[in-house]
Amino acid sequence: MKKISIKDIAEFCSSKTTLTGEISKISTDSRDIDENTLFVALIGERFDAHDFVEDVLKKGAKAVVCSKPMGDDERIIYVENTGKALLDIAHGYRKMFNIPFVGLTGSVGKTTSKGMIYSVVKKKFNTLRTAGNLNNEIGVPKTLFGLEEYHEAAVIEMGMNHFEEISRLSKTVEPSIAVITNVGTAHIENLGSREGILKAKLEILDGMAKGSTLIINGDNDMLATVETNDYEVIRFGIEGENLQMKAVDIKSDESGSTFKALYGEEETEVFVPAVGLHNVYNALCAMCVGKKMGYTLSEAASGIADFESEGMRQKITRINNNVFIEDCYNANPDSMMASLEALKTIKNKRSFAVLGDMLELGEFSEKAHRQVGEKAAQTGCEWVLTYGELSKFITDEAQKNGCKAKCFDDKEELADFLFRNLCDGDAVLFKGSRGMKMEEIFLSLYKKIGYNPDNT
Repeated sequence: MKKISIKDIAEFCSSKTTLTGEISKISTDSRDIDENTLFVALIGERFDAHDFVEDVLKKGAKAVVCSKPMGDDERIIYVENTGKALLDIAHGYRKMFNIPFVGLTGSVGKTTSKGMIYSVVKKKFNTLRTAGNLNNEIGVPKTLFGLEEYHEAAVIEMGMNHFEEISRLSKTVEPSIAVITNVGTAHIENLGSREGILKAKLEILDGMAKGSTLIINGDNDMLATVETNDYEVIRFGIEGENLQMKAVDIKSDESGSTFKALYGEEETEVFVPAVGLHNVYNALCAMCVGKKMGYTLSEAASGIADFESEGMRQKITRINNNVFIEDCYNANPDSMMASLEALKTIKNKRSFAVLGDMLELGEFSEKAHRQVGEKAAQTGCEWVLTYGELSKFITDEAQKNGCKAKCFDDKEELADFLFRNLCDGDAVLFKGSRGMKMEEIFLSLYKKIGYNPDNT
């Protein structure tokens, strides 16, 4: 980050200080401190960083933001709430940059959409983007503090579990362009209904100036209901009404999808190097951002072709004639359905779905898992292999719909079963919530096959 005065920092969080000088680093980690650092003592459910303030001061931190009495060291800036102060400081720092900010949220596909938007925007602008999934009230400020003088645009992902979280993040970022990828069922346990989820996602407008641009999925049943005269709305999709950006002639295989994009009088061929129809939607929203930022349709399509997936999000691994889809970063009913559709597009001999529990669904858990089991059977899986207590509902429903299915309580046993039943030319999907650590299954399988992913 560029240097910022301590006086300005105090003003950003409605406090005062007699301290002078500048800082060039903001940290919430007491282990990551130097003489140019401002430390913000956050209070979490299982920790209180105020316990480390004394140590941080001894390490030579230039200033510390606290909400509890910690003595009269002049380096301490007192505030009512350090979490709010972190957002206020991030907002003040963001205001120092007069560049386009793209903010995005959605029930599923945020990180992939962010990656595609970044691939488009970076074609013409030196762009900052959210790293990994740093999309919460600590991660977003951390991302914003990465802004440098040379940045010409920023793509910021916003996540949430409860109402008001997106609102606070949007007011911190002040997006000039907002994207809502979709409204599904993720976090429905906390938000009560899909109508509640829509309301929470639309909080992204709270930090935007009137007349700014909102880009939404026009095929999504909830987002299709959105009407506003206060913002420019651009809709993308395949089948919906009043779409400004549309995909036609879609063709998919294991390498990705091709389609023709239509926008006004423009049209161009697009290649998406990621499997599944859901990634066509991700590409469309990214191309809408490109158009809003002055790109031709073909320039935006060029950015999509350069997209590379992050982490364990639908990573394709090919071993001999087998195809493995490693999609273990997270899972909810919408992303499960999309991944099963993606598996269906791979033209291999047989398909195996290795599925784990979907967490945080509350009273909807059994119904959601049963829907996934039904979907797995409908997409023609040869076997559905599950791990976890909730996934037993997937197994049961898959069997009821005529699919071979088996539930496991031990990952090693599942990997061994898969190894013994896998044939040359089969395709396998691994998918589950992050807490299920489904990657342990495919890593065990790869070891049995004699494949070392670290050597590729």
